[in-house]
Amino acid sequence: MTGKSVLITGGTGGIGKAAAVGLASMGARVGITGRDRDRAERAAKDIEGESGSPAVDVFVADLSSQAEVRRMADEVLAAFPRLDVLVNNVGGFWAHRHTTTDGLEHTFALNHLAPFLLTSLLLGRLTASAPARIVTVSSGAQSMGKIDFDDLMGEQDYSGQRAYNQSKLANVMFTYELARRLEGTGVTATALHPGMTNTSFSAEDPARAMAPVVFVARPFMRSAKRGAETVVYLASSSAVEGVTGSYYANRKAKKSNQSSFDREVTERLWRVSADLVGGAVGGLPDTPRTEHRS
Repeated sequence: MTGKSVLITGGTGGIGKAAAVGLASMGARVGITGRDRDRAERAAKDIEGESGSPAVDVFVADLSSQAEVRRMADEVLAAFPRLDVLVNNVGGFWAHRHTTTDGLEHTFALNHLAPFLLTSLLLGRLTASAPARIVTVSSGAQSMGKIDFDDLMGEQDYSGQRAYNQSKLANVMFTYELARRLEGTGVTATALHPGMTNTSFSAEDPARAMAPVVFVARPFMRSAKRGAETVVYLASSSAVEGVTGSYYANRKAKKSNQSSFDREVTERLWRVSADLVGGAVGGLPDTPRTEHRS
């Protein structure tokens, strides 16, 4: 990874931070994003110390806000003359329904629309740096997900788990549709399940009913470093060079939710997502180049 540049969203803790350490240790210049500057700066120092690399950049933004995503993307483009890997890692779980500054349901906005928009805004730089990779952190929860176009924002009936499952399935569908649209550009797109990892991703608004389950399961959860292994693998390994439109777990290709292979649904989700981030999105191709064969 020496000489390559990587951006990791949500890189101030958990899987994102561990992935940053892993990739920086390989020689990559790594940028991390976070909402709080002090925390992000502390994380950068930790990453530098653990990896031995001084090349860690910090970008501060609340990625649930589309204006913040756009502002940060401009900062990334100004700082990184080339971008070899984008890791869409930021995400979370909220037991109760919250809305963003854009008036959108928070889980869907942060977990799906933020990577959709950020990828669009950075795609020109990724394409110019090709071969390049886009790696999106999904979850095994995608297997239980369903895209509810009639209540996408959970206004009629909100469930934190359903919202999370839907957003993680959206990650996979976005990846597959993106791979089709980028065929022949030298930019690949993959998604992954990091495994049940001991992080604080639901700490802001946890589901009380899940607390006893989490308490019992926590000793058996993966460390953040182990959770980041597949992220690092997809971002750096020559074994997956050129691999696109695939879903991974434990560094192996796996079959995702059957609905993720429904072209009509994935294309509809793409169109709806584009509308929700402001219509035509400059960097993302309007139509697929080829058929997906996963």
